[in-house]
Amino acid sequence: MRRLIPPLAALLLLTAACAPPRTGTLGPAPAGPSPTTAAAAGPTGTPAPTPPAPRTPTTAATTGRPTTSAPTEPDGTLTVQLWFARDRKLAPTRRALPATVATSRLALIELAAGPSPAETATGLTTLVPAGTRVTRIAGGVATLSPPAGFDAGGAATARLRRAQVVWTLTQFPTVRRVAFAPTDSATGRDDYADLLPPIVVTAPAIGDPVGSPVTVTGTADVYEATVSVRVLDAAGQEIGTAFTTASCGSGCRGGYRLDVRYRRATAGPGTIEVYEVSARDGTRINVVRIPVDLAAGR
Repeated sequence: MRRLIPPLAALLLLTAACAPPRTGTLGPAPAGPSPTTAAAAGPTGTPAPTPPAPRTPTTAATTGRPTTSAPTEPDGTLTVQLWFARDRKLAPTRRALPATVATSRLALIELAAGPSPAETATGLTTLVPAGTRVTRIAGGVATLSPPAGFDAGGAATARLRRAQVVWTLTQFPTVRRVAFAPTDSATGRDDYADLLPPIVVTAPAIGDPVGSPVTVTGTADVYEATVSVRVLDAAGQEIGTAFTTASCGSGCRGGYRLDVRYRRATAGPGTIEVYEVSARDGTRINVVRIPVDLAAGR
């Protein structure tokens, strides 16, 4: 005898059969084993770690342009990066200045005032004269009114002077390019990228107090992208060392960041030395030395 399905039950079965499949978020897929874990596990059938993707320079790494504005500290000061000159190349340092809305004006005043005695001792200098001022900022372009004789000293000197201004002003989010009146053409950091030395150190700055581990950052265009760092005590003795690879190198500029531990029983002056190891003879080349105040470390 055939069993009849009540009308209501049949309707429910039909509705369930025609309903679309449920979808929803199950959360992120579990990550595979890290290269360290996979290597430690050995040949147990786990997949081999995926090799890292080739390094490519990013815009920030290539130009050194900060991704955020200059930070205002709780004490009401503003940290400003100033680009001075050393050995006919650009070199950065930092200043903590009273916070103001006229950051571009403040930066140009400091740039014209020149490096401090400690910065001068490392070879930093400025080519920017007093009286260089911003007349307006619109559409990401800062227009400058340079004083008379701004382009004096020959083409190479004038270009380095302009590069100082451009690299300093473009740290602020409202400025991406700089125009020097009366010309209408505006230039940005990429137009002066050739004036960067092989290794740029953005932190620590000259005279900074640091502890172990000290974080060292910057950009580099060096052989096989390898950047080496030494921490030296006041006597020049090596008390810490490390190396890393920039995000690009050997013909392209990439960013780098590493923490370097050192051993020191007492606080005192020291030096952070960032360099490239010569592929020809293993010597240290393209050396950048940053005098700092070292805390005791172990």
